[in-house]
Amino acid sequence: MEVYLVDTELLKQKIIEASKDIGIDKIGFTTAEPFDHLRTSLIEQKENNHTTGFEHGNIDERLYPDLIFNQPQSIISIALAYPTRMNERLKSVRGEKRGKFARASWGTDYHHILKDRLDKLITFIKEETPKELELDFKPMVDTGELIDVVVAQRAGLGFIGKNGLLITEEFGSYVYLGEIITNIPFEPDTPMENQCGECTKCIDQCPTSALLGDGRMNAQKCLSYQTQTKGFMPEEYRPKIRSIIYGCDICQEVCPFNKGKNFHFHEEMEPDPEVVTPLLKPLLTISNREFKERFGYLAGSWRGKKPIQRNAIIALGNVRDKTSIPHLLSCIEQDPRPVIRGTAAWSLSKIDPTNPAIYDFLVEYHEKETDEEAKEEMRNAIDRMRI
Repeated sequence: MEVYLVDTELLKQKIIEASKDIGIDKIGFTTAEPFDHLRTSLIEQKENNHTTGFEHGNIDERLYPDLIFNQPQSIISIALAYPTRMNERLKSVRGEKRGKFARASWGTDYHHILKDRLDKLITFIKEETPKELELDFKPMVDTGELIDVVVAQRAGLGFIGKNGLLITEEFGSYVYLGEIITNIPFEPDTPMENQCGECTKCIDQCPTSALLGDGRMNAQKCLSYQTQTKGFMPEEYRPKIRSIIYGCDICQEVCPFNKGKNFHFHEEMEPDPEVVTPLLKPLLTISNREFKERFGYLAGSWRGKKPIQRNAIIALGNVRDKTSIPHLLSCIEQDPRPVIRGTAAWSLSKIDPTNPAIYDFLVEYHEKETDEEAKEEMRNAIDRMRI
């Protein structure tokens, strides 16, 4: 029996209805035609070093569904809205500073949540179609080949804003996206046109001028990317992350389409305030096991503890937390990782730049340091201090 013998319009309506019970907040359908209008842009981004390296490496596979799926006919796109404010009140701890995870890392890792919804959707479709049909599905989230926002835009879920994010009418840009390529020929939905108009708030408010104005960005300059790197963060970005230890929400926070958006539809997405706004100083000495147990379920833990610890050290410097000085000195004395030692030196020079004891300490450990990058960081910190 061939797929085209199925009443695809009726099946589509059943899928739309079932998606609500499955826990999908918005669903759309599009063709499996190539996205080759993006080829020039993707090549330019790569040539200009505007990519992160986290993207799928094969440009053709990002543009041509038939290269990653046998005879694709349609793509189903889904969106799940996530919360922007915490329901639980955060407990204040006197004299202690906290870091912050961006909203997209609140709750259970969204990759797992989306996979659950996509798998349930595929199961439903199989149950609603004859068993003899040779149906095929390829579910994916942002670790897959296709570009989620482009698929979602063409499937009518929303439009791509000047910040490069998908903006939906109902939920703004606070949505997770996923898609399923299939050999079922569904009728496509109507794509949405950009509605940003003359608004440039996201571009104007981006601290690093990462947004290029046309929906693209220099991803190397994006603070979200910078918080996910593993080496030394370039010094120009350190003050700009403030006390954020993972991600960045600024271009979403200033977007008019996001005003008042706050949805709590999915229990797995609810944030634990103590986890997503953790005390900074304890992060400096957290063990691998403790990190995994406490933060392992967050999307923001995917790069491991070192970037989070480095960012926590930067945040302590940005908030000028003098109570952290003994902890930072200990990092330089005892931590085996050059990135941690060098970043701690930077932070100390920001917290108390006129302290002669810190100056002498940095001079001593600069002479002992064997890693060239960490040594340079210590030298720069010494030069900044006004002794």
